[in-house]
Amino acid sequence: MTTQTVSVGIVGLGGIASHHAERLADRNAELVGGVDIDAAARREFSEEWSVPTHDDLAAIIDDIDAVLVTTPNRYHEQYATAALDAGVDVLVEKPLAHSLDSAERIADAARESGGFCMVGFNYRFAAPVDVLTAYRDRGRFGEISHVEANYVRRRGIPGRGSWFTDRETAGGGALIDIGVHAIDLALCVLDFPEVVEVSATTRAAFGTREDYSYMHMWGDDEGPDAFDVEDSASAFLRTADGATISLEVAWATNRPRTDEYVIRGADAGAVYDRKSEELTLYETHTTGGQHFTETAVETPDRNSHAAELDYFLDHVADDSDPDRNTVEQGLAVQRVIDAIYRSADRRRAVSLGASDD
Repeated sequence: MTTQTVSVGIVGLGGIASHHAERLADRNAELVGGVDIDAAARREFSEEWSVPTHDDLAAIIDDIDAVLVTTPNRYHEQYATAALDAGVDVLVEKPLAHSLDSAERIADAARESGGFCMVGFNYRFAAPVDVLTAYRDRGRFGEISHVEANYVRRRGIPGRGSWFTDRETAGGGALIDIGVHAIDLALCVLDFPEVVEVSATTRAAFGTREDYSYMHMWGDDEGPDAFDVEDSASAFLRTADGATISLEVAWATNRPRTDEYVIRGADAGAVYDRKSEELTLYETHTTGGQHFTETAVETPDRNSHAAELDYFLDHVADDSDPDRNTVEQGLAVQRVIDAIYRSADRRRAVSLGASDD
């Protein structure tokens, strides 16, 4: 963890901003102020954290080393590019943007900036993921041919009528909200190969129903008229080196929830349950006779959000570019999201980087 104090601003003063502010208070960082266009959000954040708040990033841009962008997806570009143009380092919450065009503009700004941009894929900082990628780098799995990536909730639409269920603001539904994590982790395990083809289907089977049944909902339920996005997606991805990824994502479905990732390698495999943090390795041997082994991997407890913030602040303080959660990796994930939506709209497989008109 850095010993140099880093001056930080936060843009978008909702619940996620308060979580970040709480973690900043435990680190060698100074929260300089917050930014939000909503007066009530500014007032509540200022009262809770005793910092000035503003309606324009320009009010604090000269006083900060870094900014955390926690706005709805549509506004990521506006604030991330303004900060990057000023040479300020950026941590933008996932996804990189609400659309591929917007994500590309953020990446362009980062390439031209004296600052850097990281994307908030916090699950990459879970301790079992470090073990998985270290074993991959050491060759324990051999050639990894396939990853099954799942992020499925039985019921978990985040408030019909919130910005999460508005396509214009969010850019999509379950896929761009939670599926983005599953895509990122799968690509991370494969060491970010080039994805060349995607075949996918998206569905809106639950959020559009008057009789949607649920136990809990984040935010208020304004009914199906406030829902114009997908609540589930299934996809199959092919990479340039021959590896594949199968993806299942859902805010709501009639099946058990799962957060499981299955890694299939030529020499070994693994199952990682992101929710429970359980990691199991699957191997076969001939030493002493043919046999199978299943190895449960125990790792220390680690808050992935806190670890991600530590990593970000360290690189801000050191004035060095990160090699995890980079803007280029965020852009690669955004390209897959865009291809999934294109494939679903056209009801056929599509190639990345091609118009497919």
